[in-house]
Amino acid sequence: MPDTLLPAIELQTGHNPIASVIWLHGLGADGNDFVSVVRELKLPDHLPIRFIFPHAPMRPVSINGGYVMRAWYDLGQGPNGLQSNEQDIRASQIEIEKLIEHEISRGVASDKIILAGFSQGGVIALQTGLRHNKKLNGIMALSTYLGMPDLLEKEASAINKTIPIFMAHGDQDNVINISLGAKSRDALSENGYAIDWHDYPMAHSVCMQEIEDASAWMQKQLV
Repeated sequence: MPDTLLPAIELQTGHNPIASVIWLHGLGADGNDFVSVVRELKLPDHLPIRFIFPHAPMRPVSINGGYVMRAWYDLGQGPNGLQSNEQDIRASQIEIEKLIEHEISRGVASDKIILAGFSQGGVIALQTGLRHNKKLNGIMALSTYLGMPDLLEKEASAINKTIPIFMAHGDQDNVINISLGAKSRDALSENGYAIDWHDYPMAHSVCMQEIEDASAWMQKQLV
């Protein structure tokens, strides 16, 4: 019996997609959150892409008083600030790996698959993309951070050591401070990854310039 996949919204920009983008939403949102961005990317007709927007599982979130919401992992208060649940992160990684394999089974080469994510979703995109055992096309990490930086060197996949990474952050972000994003960028650079870093005058959100920059990066990646 095949593995059950996370429920997801799918959108294709053309027939017979040559690439796939698996785009992960943030805490408390769902797969609908970034569907409208596809139109804003203004991708060319000759680049048919399948976008997959999975819904995170429902789970209690400690920092929100145990309220049940869509979350890729639990967040609680630790001795040094917010603490991410490592077991949940690894479980979400497995779920995204299933989606990658599903796209491969549908005829998309692994090196034409981009993982994208915002906030919590970006944590899982980085977690999965840096460790996946098949070559991926790239990672787009928006307003996010590296979930387990101390384990990256030990767990990183050799085949994705040169994976292109687009990172973007708002300099007025009061949810995930840009300093955490910059610290994650530096940790990735120190581990040999090439980072395409962008910051914008915005809060914990996305802006039109960011979308335009992401579109240009995506098109360059998928040529």
